[in-house]
Amino acid sequence: MWELLRPGILLSIMALDLRALPGGDLVEEGLSDLARGIESIPALLVSIGAPRLRRIGLPVPEKVIPIAEHRLYDLLASSGPDSAHSRYNALVRRLVSFERAAECGGL
Repeated sequence: MWELLRPGILLSIMALDLRALPGGDLVEEGLSDLARGIESIPALLVSIGAPRLRRIGLPVPEKVIPIAEHRLYDLLASSGPDSAHSRYNALVRRLVSFERAAECGGL
């Protein structure tokens, strides 16, 4: 189903399919960042959703970022403590929207 052209680079046709779903841009970027060992907001989100994303059939690397929920919140708080909670919740909602859409659409 998925073909890696090189670590973190998905076959472009599949990348387009991911971006067609809500939050797909974050998931696509997170998969790429995880494959390259980069700790970013998208990589933390993919780490949070890794079990469900794997069940959907996405190629989530075995090595994900530990305690990703806390690390994501800390990262958001470092750039804006007053809005960290709402931004965290908005990002997690985008992840869940992607997961639901992917399950319904049969990725």
